[in-house]
Formats: sequence, C-alpha cells, structure tokens
Amino acid sequence: MAEIRRSLVAHAPLRRDPHKILSRLLERVPPGTRPDAPVAELEERIAGLLGKPAALFFPTGTMAQQTALRVHADRRGRPTFAAHPQCHLALWENNGYSAVHGLRFQPVGDHNGLITLDDLHEVREPLSALLLELPQREIGGLLPSWDDLVAQTGWAAERGIARHVDGARLWESQPYYDRPFSEIAALFDTVYVSLYKGLEGVRGAVLAGERDVVDEASVWRRRLGGDIPDAWPLAVAALMGLDEVLPRMAEFRDHAVALAAAINADGFARTVPEVPCTPMFHLLLPMSRQEAEAAARELVEERGIHLFTRAQSTTDPRVSKVEVTVGVNGMGFGPQELVELLRALR
Repeated sequence: MAEIRRSLVAHAPLRRDPHKILSRLLERVPPGTRPDAPVAELEERIAGLLGKPAALFFPTGTMAQQTALRVHADRRGRPTFAAHPQCHLALWENNGYSAVHGLRFQPVGDHNGLITLDDLHEVREPLSALLLELPQREIGGLLPSWDDLVAQTGWAAERGIARHVDGARLWESQPYYDRPFSEIAALFDTVYVSLYKGLEGVRGAVLAGERDVVDEASVWRRRLGGDIPDAWPLAVAALMGLDEVLPRMAEFRDHAVALAAAINADGFARTVPEVPCTPMFHLLLPMSRQEAEAAARELVEERGIHLFTRAQSTTDPRVSKVEVTVGVNGMGFGPQELVELLRALR
C-alpha cells in the first residue's frame, strides 16, 4: 500500500493514526482523571458555547439527530419532519428515521438550492420539526443569509414546529455569520454538533437544548445503545479540538476562499460555490468519476499526496464532483500548488 505523506482529505489516515492520537490523549489526561470526567466537561463546555441549558454526548451524529427528531415528534404527536431533499438523514442513514422511529420525511425546496421561505409556505402537512443543515453539505456547503435563517426559524416557531439544526459543520459556519455560537443556536430548539469533522476528533456528537428535552433524549440514547460508560477517549479528543482547532475556523475559511479563487482563475476545474461560505466546497473536474478516482490513486502511489478518496458522478458523464474540506491538513496546500496538482490528474 502506498504511503500517504500529505493529504487534503478531512478524514485522512494521517489524522486518524492511532499512535499519534493516543500520544496526544496522554498529554491531555492527567493522572487520577475519572472516566466520566471528560464527557461531563465536554457536555458542560458545549452547552456553554451554544448558550443552551444542557447538552448530551452521543457516540454518533446519526443517533443524536434521530433522537432529537423522535423527541420532537412524540411531544407534538406528529410524525413528519421537513428538511432539504439532500439532507444527511435522507442520503446516508438508510432511512433510519423511518425504520427505527416511524417518522416521515417531507423534502422541502429545490434539490440543488437552499431552502427558501417560499418553499416552507408550500408545505401543507403538519410538521413536528424543521431541520436545517448548516451548511448544506451536498450542494457545496452553502449557507442561507442571516435574515433568511431568522425568517425560516421564525416561520416554524409561529406554527409550533420544533427547530432543529444539523450542525455537523456548525463550527465551520460561524465565521460566515460572524456571530457568537450562542446567537446562532438561539434560533433553534435543539442543536447537534459533530466532534470529529471540523474539530478533527475521533468520533461522537453532542445534542444541546432545554434540560427537559435533553433529559428525554437521554432515555432514547440508552434505548438505542448509546449510553456508553467509557466514552472518555472520544470526549478528550473533542476537547483538544475545541482548544486547538475551533479558534482556527476563520483561518481555514479564508484559505478555502484563496484555494477556490486560484482554481477558478486557472479554469481547468471550478468550484461550487465560486466563493466558499465555509472551509468546504465542491470541486468539479473535467473527467468521469472513475477517471478521477483512478488519477487520485495514482497521485498517492507516485507522490504520496492524497487529494480525495471518493468522487461522485454528475448529470454530465464528462464531469465529476469531489468535496474539499480545509482543515489542519489542508493548510499545507498553497493555491498555486493545488492548481498544479489538479492539472496533474489528467
């Protein structure tokens, strides 16, 4: 197997190396630390950051989000939640919301655009929750304007519909709004954040909200097998991310903007959006999915450089799409160097 020496990929093997992770955990955990202390510290810290009364650790974001939607549905006696057609629950979770919880999904808005207030006014079915994903990953990490976000969450609040944010990348979204996390989170009843994407931890998630909602979510966490007693390694890794990575989100976003500008100016590939809202954007390559993946593997084998693992097809078979996320690894790639590496894929 070829050795990866440099990587642009968010979940690259370089970042997930067990020996490096364990070495860093030892630096963060002093002797005598109780096994439950890191999780408690993490929950308290994230609740404070988001301005919520309570927060609860989950081993996966899938479990956290489905739990939040189940609680909102049970409380309102309505099984249907609304979200973007390309939300994570619809694409990547094997219909768990339905198979496990008996919930129904109402897609809202254009497949390739952000949800609008007009789209919400078209919804006729009574809803338990409105789920908004910040940013909308599958369409390039787009974010609604602050005024649109306020209007959409206000629409839900006026109708007694719970407001839930899929904040898997909420940490990365904050520089766009240039507002405290607590002000963003105040628009929502429940907030899910990831511990391993932008924070570059190991795994895990946190769900934050009012104390009674979080207490009810804790019951579902136990029912679903997520109340694990020794989650401290995941919590410690997340705490390190809060200390070391979270303060750099604006820096990552600015570097993503610089990379995208160089790519678009060169013209070989192009980015969606043209100017990234977050440290994430999509890259459209003038080659098929199979050609792109084969070229990326060849680049790893020949130069040890890992640009992406998976490409996606588009409606044009001559064009493929890959996701670029700028984090600690991505800061090591300069704009002109990345342009030259992309041209080397041909």
